[in-house]
Amino acid sequence: MTTIAISVFAAAVLIAALLVVVRRFGSANCDLPLNVDWIDDLSVERYRPMLRLLDQREIDFLRAQPGFTPRMADKFRAQRTQVFREYLRDLSVDFRRVCMAVKVLMLQSHRDRPDLAAGLLRQQAQFALGMAMVEARLFLYRWGLCTVDVSALVKTFDVMRLELRSMAPATMAAAA
Repeated sequence: MTTIAISVFAAAVLIAALLVVVRRFGSANCDLPLNVDWIDDLSVERYRPMLRLLDQREIDFLRAQPGFTPRMADKFRAQRTQVFREYLRDLSVDFRRVCMAVKVLMLQSHRDRPDLAAGLLRQQAQFALGMAMVEARLFLYRWGLCTVDVSALVKTFDVMRLELRSMAPATMAAAA
């Protein structure tokens, strides 16, 4: 009976996270500053702090300090969750912009690239699924129930960023 309840709860959290991600993707306003400077400014370094922001070792360190209370850990997790969500929102916006820029460059290209179109769809699906998983785990992290690993999401962004960078110089040089 307990296993069923936990499974239902986990499924509900995952569905809620997926709905949040779909809603964000569907309603987001995506400005596209497609120029060489913007592409050069894109970097995964901006998201490196996410990789350690929710590190359990920090809470463990706090627990070892005199005067530590469980309420302090709750507050710490709440603050870190809020900062993490801001990074996550920015990552999502940057990913959508990169994907939109790739689509624009594909449309402007004189060559059909069905392999690139398929890869783009695959990366978008992978990113959306990754966002849903991170959102679900972030909800559980907030209550001290699990950890969150965002490295796969950052890697998916980096793949698309590198694809855009490889496409952009030739296309932009031809347009200038």
